[in-house]
Amino acid sequence: MKFAILVFPGSGCDVDMHRALNGVFGKEATLVWHTDAAQLADYDAVVVPGGAAYGDYLRPGALAKGSDAMTHLQAFAKSGKLVLGVGNGFQILTEAGLLPGALLQNKSLKFQTGAAKLTVENAISQFTAEYNKGEEITIPFAHQYGNYYVDQETLKEMKENDQIAFTYADEFDQGSTEKIAGVLNKEGNVLGMMPLPERAVEEILGHVDGQRLFKSILKKVE
Repeated sequence: MKFAILVFPGSGCDVDMHRALNGVFGKEATLVWHTDAAQLADYDAVVVPGGAAYGDYLRPGALAKGSDAMTHLQAFAKSGKLVLGVGNGFQILTEAGLLPGALLQNKSLKFQTGAAKLTVENAISQFTAEYNKGEEITIPFAHQYGNYYVDQETLKEMKENDQIAFTYADEFDQGSTEKIAGVLNKEGNVLGMMPLPERAVEEILGHVDGQRLFKSILKKVE
């Protein structure tokens, strides 16, 4: 099982993700610079980590969307392999059209960080099978553009396809449509979420609810 962690200028959580995949779960994880994205086809899954790709200029994910890496990432996702985007990675996936919706500035207009309580809405996906539907979990977050927006027609379609993976169970939704915290594509092989599961995989970090997300991925591909 080989993971590629796709790194852009300004990515800041790539090392956190490498620590989770390699240090905690003992899986091969490689930091792949965006200009080397042609290598993605050699991996079993791709993670787009958090941070501030290209300094979040214009808006988060906007410049990464124009990178040649997106052509390779879109082909990877189309092949049916798993793609996970967290934080800024989620923003990049929406900008690139790999996931529906968009991430707007927090309703507070401020950067916020903490630990959010989430409700598991889909417990049968390739990313969430180790959870129980309706279960509440705690996952850290750190963002200024965490306000997920989607129009009502698309929202209806997402509900019909069971594409809503997580919702916020507390006040940290930042104004997100129906408190959505994480979404899947129609095919179910791409997940984007604003909270950061790689920061919830060890007791020393204070939370371990992120472990089962990675265990779900590993169960699927191994």
